[in-house]
Amino acid sequence: MTDGLDALMVIFTEFYYWITVVLMFLIHVGFCMYEVGASRYKHHQHTLMKNTMLIPLVTVTWFLFGWWIYWAFPTGPGLAPSIMNGSTALITDESTFSAKWYVPNSSLMAVNLGDHISGVFWAAFLLFSWTAASIVSGAVIERITTFAFGILAIAIGSVFWTIDAAWGWHFDGWMLKLLGYHDAYASGVIHAIAGGFALGILVVLGPRLGKFTSSGEPRNIGPRNPWLVTVGLFLIYTGFWGFYAACNIPIFNLGPEYGMEGVTYFTATNIYVTPTTLSGITFNFLMSLSGGLLAGYLISKGDPFWTYSSGLAGIICASAGNDLYHPIQAMIIAMIGVVVAYKMHFWVERKFKIDDAVGAVAVHGYAGVAGLIICGFVLNGYPSSGYSVGAMWDGATYAAINPLGMFIGAIIMFVVLGFIPGWIIAKVLHGMGKLRIPREVELAGLDFEIMEAAKNDEKSVASSS
Repeated sequence: MTDGLDALMVIFTEFYYWITVVLMFLIHVGFCMYEVGASRYKHHQHTLMKNTMLIPLVTVTWFLFGWWIYWAFPTGPGLAPSIMNGSTALITDESTFSAKWYVPNSSLMAVNLGDHISGVFWAAFLLFSWTAASIVSGAVIERITTFAFGILAIAIGSVFWTIDAAWGWHFDGWMLKLLGYHDAYASGVIHAIAGGFALGILVVLGPRLGKFTSSGEPRNIGPRNPWLVTVGLFLIYTGFWGFYAACNIPIFNLGPEYGMEGVTYFTATNIYVTPTTLSGITFNFLMSLSGGLLAGYLISKGDPFWTYSSGLAGIICASAGNDLYHPIQAMIIAMIGVVVAYKMHFWVERKFKIDDAVGAVAVHGYAGVAGLIICGFVLNGYPSSGYSVGAMWDGATYAAINPLGMFIGAIIMFVVLGFIPGWIIAKVLHGMGKLRIPREVELAGLDFEIMEAAKNDEKSVASSS
């Protein structure tokens, strides 16, 4: 870095992503508090430990192969040629953004004074991976084995969401080129897929004991600590703000990138390397949060759990197009997403006897799918990318955002890469007898042995004093 401006840009970008990683860590703190607050006392410590241990499991596997998948799979493979090398094969050649450079023994995957960006960019995506696994964690509390959850966390956190990110959240992704897919802040590529994956597991896992009456009517097993739930969700809001920032490239000269030689145009861009501003997404983040909270309060008649959860659902629903929406659009779309999520949650619960303990499938899955579909209509005709890549729709240039492409994208995210893999893996674990804890353990509580040991310790202390 000999040029002063280039050096400043690199150091600023490195620090920018580093800060977003720190902020996004609050998402995981929030999920831990939220899930413990929603669980019953006899399951508290297991719930906390389960969500804690996904950190090392996903981190190590993301380092070993998750990051490689992201850079290898943008072409499908076999679905659309890469704009970097013209091939439809896995991107493992010598090109600049090849997966070849992101294997564990690469010089870019360690301390390297010539590379200031790879580590912080890797970490930003890693925190997205934790989020995907944490979404699943809340839905299955109080009945899943630690072993099964560990396998499922690795699957969603280091494999399936990574594939969908390569396909639809990459400047070279085939879904942009062929479908006109646009998902700037991950309504689909994190939230819809994780919600679908969780639903697939829940179909096999079954409800908590006592959730449904003998006639099939659902019982309310509400949050046991509303304060933890509230603080947890506010921490998730805060971390989500960092998530939005991490989805952007903070400063980039788009003139040469778009073939305008001699033109200098510095701007922030979204994940697709198309211009946006942090100022604009700040408007939309806050307006979609507000729309979600307002709609949640009204539709749930002031229920605290659903009001706070709806703030998150509102942001998720508007996220697909929040780089381009007007703030009023973001607010209205958020409100629509909350109504869809809330109504779908209780309809699915009654109709199919699905016990989603924290409403994760609704808040993330249904709201995410609704957001993708709405985006296709509201942003119909807008460019999905600034690159000209050759699309099926017109045979010459990039595919524009369109309702059909976004609907197909929503199905790919929620069903193809979410529900189906979750259901299959859960079925295999169930067949092995490793998916669900024994009935007697569920009744006594996953923390039974810990609580009994604590009682014995208290007796020993009392008897000696």
